[in-house]
Amino acid sequence: MAKFVLAGKADCPYYAKAELLADVLQRKLPDFHIHKISVHPSDWKKWLEDTCSSNGWKHSSSPIVWRELIDRGGKGMLLGGFNDFLEHAQGYYGITSDMNSDLMIQIAADNQQTRELCMEEEIHRQRSIRPLHIWISSALSPICYSLIPQLFTLELFPGLPTFSLHLMDAGGSEEILQGLKMETEDLALHQLHEPICESNDEQDDKDHMVSRVAERFRCYGQLIEANAQKDVRVIVAGDSFVNLKSSLLIENAPSVNPHNFVAMATQLEYEAKTHLAQKLLVKTADITKVIVWGNISGIYHIDLQRAKVFRYDGAIWGPDGFSQQVLEIIYDWKWLETDLMSLVHKHHTAISSKTKNATAISTTNGIMTILRAWNNDASPEDVFSLGVISTGQFGIPAGLVFSMPVSFRNGHWSVRSDVTVTDELRLKLDACADELSKERDIAARILKKDA
Repeated sequence: MAKFVLAGKADCPYYAKAELLADVLQRKLPDFHIHKISVHPSDWKKWLEDTCSSNGWKHSSSPIVWRELIDRGGKGMLLGGFNDFLEHAQGYYGITSDMNSDLMIQIAADNQQTRELCMEEEIHRQRSIRPLHIWISSALSPICYSLIPQLFTLELFPGLPTFSLHLMDAGGSEEILQGLKMETEDLALHQLHEPICESNDEQDDKDHMVSRVAERFRCYGQLIEANAQKDVRVIVAGDSFVNLKSSLLIENAPSVNPHNFVAMATQLEYEAKTHLAQKLLVKTADITKVIVWGNISGIYHIDLQRAKVFRYDGAIWGPDGFSQQVLEIIYDWKWLETDLMSLVHKHHTAISSKTKNATAISTTNGIMTILRAWNNDASPEDVFSLGVISTGQFGIPAGLVFSMPVSFRNGHWSVRSDVTVTDELRLKLDACADELSKERDIAARILKKDA
């Protein structure tokens, strides 16, 4: 079987003549197959350069013809232009073309008109599709390999049939990013309109970590301000400067409601629940309403004033749904005040040292938990720890992104007002706020210097 590919500018008369010759060959020869590619004149130069570069060919005119070596594998074999194709047809098959110049010009005009019509139809089709755009920065993080498939569960974004997934990674390889795009396409998800690799020209060469964060997230905030819908929702997750990153996004996207930016503390919540569950000999899911205050990736405080435990094997038992206050069950105050915080602080490192990787599964679970609560009605009894912009609640300085207890309702979060801030807790919150203020001041000085 002979399979040829014929490509050319849609308005090229020689492409039109080669096209007619190819049709004659295919009609007369049962084992001859042709695939035709009509390229708009404005796209032809780049298309030809990219095609020749990827195949190691040299060719500069329209049309271009090559043979696909489907029986032997490997890349195609370049035949050449129109004259080379004509000679090949005459020499191997004894068939030639007798199309006159007027007909060539007419067919070329028809080809261009058809190509432009197809392009208009494609533009119209694309515009008629209004997908939900999901942007992931640091897309090459191991977290994304477990997160991406779960983003397309039906209940997560109810009523939205299609999604466009934008993948970014400032410090990552473009080739690896394209590989992630291909893997995403291989998921064959009906809701996925298209995965897109986004170019990023940032230079991540500064020595100081705060400097890199400040530069990068100022850029991200400006991109959100310039391109995103004003009802965009942004979740910031990770292991470093999570509150600061969210604050920088808010500052650089002033037309977006600050309530649409949140920093995820859910993973810390779950890690604290894990150690409490081990202490009480219950499952992690049996611990609820743990609050994380402060700087999620810095100085934070785990608050158990509302924490409850279910199915605890103690002296008091009750029906299904019966719970007890954790602080009434654990009498080891030293463990609560010192050991618990130490265990949670070391949790990330302990997992990473064993897996040689980031805590991808638990981080993904935390992101999914917040997305489900934000997009669907959560119970008003549920308590979530979330880094949100302060308006002065609990005496926290206004404008800081600070982790505090919230509830979700009707697609919005609100800060819980039914928590008590004791004098002891106040001192801990002040320490968290002081660290966050210093981080923000350092970032502001760096950005002012670079302005």
